[in-house]
Amino acid sequence: MRRLEGKTAVITGGGTRGIGRASAARLVNEGAHVFITGRREAELKDAAEAIGRDVTVVPGDITNPDDLDRLYAAVAARGRGLDVLFANSATASFGTIETITTQDLDQVFDVNVKGTMLTVQKALPVLNEGASVIINASTAADRGTAGFGAYAASKAALRTFTRVWANELKGRGVRVNAISPGPTDTSGITELVGEDNAAPFKAGEAARIAIGRMADPDEIAAAVAFLASSDSSFMLGANVYVDGGENQI
Repeated sequence: MRRLEGKTAVITGGGTRGIGRASAARLVNEGAHVFITGRREAELKDAAEAIGRDVTVVPGDITNPDDLDRLYAAVAARGRGLDVLFANSATASFGTIETITTQDLDQVFDVNVKGTMLTVQKALPVLNEGASVIINASTAADRGTAGFGAYAASKAALRTFTRVWANELKGRGVRVNAISPGPTDTSGITELVGEDNAAPFKAGEAARIAIGRMADPDEIAAAVAFLASSDSSFMLGANVYVDGGENQI
């Protein structure tokens, strides 16, 4: 039997060509029905079409409580509750201490911290006993890479939230863990650094990782599926590094 047979999952940021979409496809292949949400409706529909089955699209913005209410109302209407929540949506910006603006900081923390908190908080009424909540953290939280201050700080906040929420929800049998992907080859890189800079940026990232390359989104999705399943039943408040050795050796 597939590991998530009959389970219901939600993935935020599930439409972009990266970790969210790869994870949605993986969880469907493991037997789950997956709700995907995000701000780009066309990309969500494209992802659902590409996956081909067992996907429900609910467009929305995780920083908007009303959008999250619509998402979880759709989950509740299915009548099976929620077994897996992958809080994946995030944004990033570059800026050193000399150049960062309050607008940069507000944007990153609004999505990565407040949006993730709302995503989990609004899910509480539909979370089943034994549910798995997975927070998308980042290896950036462990390093002092110049220009990544706002992003790294937001991900460090999520790492702390993971520990606290794991403690607060354990009485309900809900497991909260984080995943920290290393540099992953996604469309978001081009959006962040620009088309002309994407190739040299990726080459630089690959060169500094012990394994000698960036991750494929499917490799991150495999770890998400592990945390979503009962195979990780003795993990609580943990942070799983899938980083090619970036922060390990």
